[in-house]
Amino acid sequence: MPGWLRGIARPLREREAMDRTIGGAPLLSLDAVVIDTETTGLDPRKARVIELAGVRLLAGKLVADDSFRQLLRPADEPIPAETTRIHGIDDAMVAGSPLFADVWPGLRSFLGQAPVIGHAVGFDLAVLKRECDLAGLPWIRPRTLDTRQLAQIAAPELAGYSLDELAAWLGVGVVDRHSALGDAITAARVFVALVPKLRDHGIRTVAEAERACRALTAVLDDQVRSGWIEAVEATARVDTEQTLKRFDSYAFRHRIRGIMRTPVIFVSPDTQVGEALVRMTNEKISAVYVHGPQPEPEVKAADAGIVTERDVLRALARDGAPALRQPVAEIMSQPLAAVPADAFVYRAIGRMNRLKTRHLGVVDEEGCVIGALSARDLLRLRAGDAISLGDEIDDAADAHALSAARAQLPRVAQMLLAEGLSGRDIAEVISRELGALSRQAAVIAERIMRENGRGEPPCDYALLVLGSAGRGESLLAMDQDNALIFAQGEPDGEEDRWFAALGTHVADILHEVGVPYCRGGVMAKNPPWRGSAATWRDRIDEWITRSRPADLLSVDIFFDLRAVHGNGSLAVSVRHAAFAAAEGQVAFAKLLVENVSVPSSLKFFGGIRTVAGRIDLKAAGLISLVSWVRAMAIRYHVMERSTSARLAGVKARVRASESDLDALDEAQGAFLDLILSQQLDDIAQGIPPTNAVAVKRLSGRDLDRLRGALDAVSTIDELGRDLLFKD
Repeated sequence: MPGWLRGIARPLREREAMDRTIGGAPLLSLDAVVIDTETTGLDPRKARVIELAGVRLLAGKLVADDSFRQLLRPADEPIPAETTRIHGIDDAMVAGSPLFADVWPGLRSFLGQAPVIGHAVGFDLAVLKRECDLAGLPWIRPRTLDTRQLAQIAAPELAGYSLDELAAWLGVGVVDRHSALGDAITAARVFVALVPKLRDHGIRTVAEAERACRALTAVLDDQVRSGWIEAVEATARVDTEQTLKRFDSYAFRHRIRGIMRTPVIFVSPDTQVGEALVRMTNEKISAVYVHGPQPEPEVKAADAGIVTERDVLRALARDGAPALRQPVAEIMSQPLAAVPADAFVYRAIGRMNRLKTRHLGVVDEEGCVIGALSARDLLRLRAGDAISLGDEIDDAADAHALSAARAQLPRVAQMLLAEGLSGRDIAEVISRELGALSRQAAVIAERIMRENGRGEPPCDYALLVLGSAGRGESLLAMDQDNALIFAQGEPDGEEDRWFAALGTHVADILHEVGVPYCRGGVMAKNPPWRGSAATWRDRIDEWITRSRPADLLSVDIFFDLRAVHGNGSLAVSVRHAAFAAAEGQVAFAKLLVENVSVPSSLKFFGGIRTVAGRIDLKAAGLISLVSWVRAMAIRYHVMERSTSARLAGVKARVRASESDLDALDEAQGAFLDLILSQQLDDIAQGIPPTNAVAVKRLSGRDLDRLRGALDAVSTIDELGRDLLFKD
């Protein structure tokens, strides 16, 4: 490509990439500018702008002290008296004001790359474009949303959609009506109040809002006839391979367990600093860990500390040689910052970046330190924007910030797909971050409980994710599957009521940020999905002795549980108890298998059955495959969580057709690949992601993979009968 052409193409590609990023942005946490204009008339083909204003939304919240306002002198044109009666601006008020050409660069700078929101914004766009044309200035149309159109979607039954009517309906305050700044502030408040109402209609992102607005064809036609610019512009499809920045995917492919250092070097709190320095020198390490008052084989990160070479140098600079005789407890950092061993490497990079530290402990599921990690171990990895995702979730202080972090998931998934990662690999990353979202929702919920006078948790507890999030197989059409285990308490007792309130807050926060309520009710806010460790053990015994498959709907996903917050030991003990209770219980596994049914999705000559051109691959095979493999894992005491690892475990324990089990493994991989690719396309087009794949968009190779996958899952009934009763 010639240099001059690259110079043109690069900004275009960058803008297309920016458009795709904005499209996936959640309305709840949107960064945007809300604008308004006052003009000499209502015909955009003749009117001149006499006042311009804008206010900023950051993470979906109005920033009161960040605004733009300017009166304008409309060249030699007088301001009509009839418009002055509306907005109060006359010729005398603007006599000393600048012309549009002098003000426009300042407004463009204020707008930046942010999407623009306005009430009846098509009118504002039209008058601004006309002013640019008259002044000989380039017009660059921003990405826009119209509060009037959004209100028509959210409440089609309203009698009117003026700014005053919407403010009254939504209960928001009106500020300095018919001034550009006052109307911009009111429109911003209206937009913020519309967001939850749009969410109730399944509209959560900018692209979804745009798609819904484009369906208002009669409204759009009327506005165009009036000379307005369309408030929502159709967005072009983007070649992701060309527009997304390449980055090192090593950090998304490998887990911390594979690069951590062992054994961990611990010293006691009363060890002298000089002794610790000698230990570091002899072991050729840059830090030692400090255990609690009582040395134990298993040291929890919450009870541990760390002393680094830099800590020693700072102590020497401050106190001189006597610092070497101090106990390490006086200079250590505590509690120990740590990451789970099974987390991906990008999590450690992001955490080090956020905490400005060079050392992390590595912990197991129970929070015990099992390894060490330093910046040197990560030196060959580079941290890009995507790597910051994890700690942006962990650092979110409220639902708005959590929503903004969650919105990065589709972009990260797109990057990883462009890097050649499989749907299965990407699902593991998404699942880890879904767990992180749940954990941070619990952190926020605990704070809300304290602020509401409910105090601290009455005892230790663990928040669990179940189902696909626990298995590491979630994609972008996610919902909630969570549960709570607490150390003590009876059903509907004091502790249970506290955790019921916590579970309700967690569910509400997740729903608000884009992880919808579970339609089946599998959420900790509901009594069947929370309880003390003793209550859960009683439940497990009851499940295993039930006699009807209908009684076991949703129960099997409990065996996928993974703790994401709190005391992980509670989760580990209950999960082990569940598998131990189910071991050898063939009748229980048989009941689980009886809940599995595979619909017939292939026609006689190899055609694929579709509805409106799509096939729901979760319903057509994925959910049956996953459920069947889980039942086999329970039957043969395979403790792994992922479907692929469970298949490998079953294959190792029983003599079965390896080709049949391998075909199921390949089928799951195909389903995940095809669903993820479709979800990313749909999100870019403003279509909420589902598990339904458009068959016509598939290549010949993908069609063959799909047919093979559907054929493989059709055999699980027969395969199950053979495997259930093997020794």
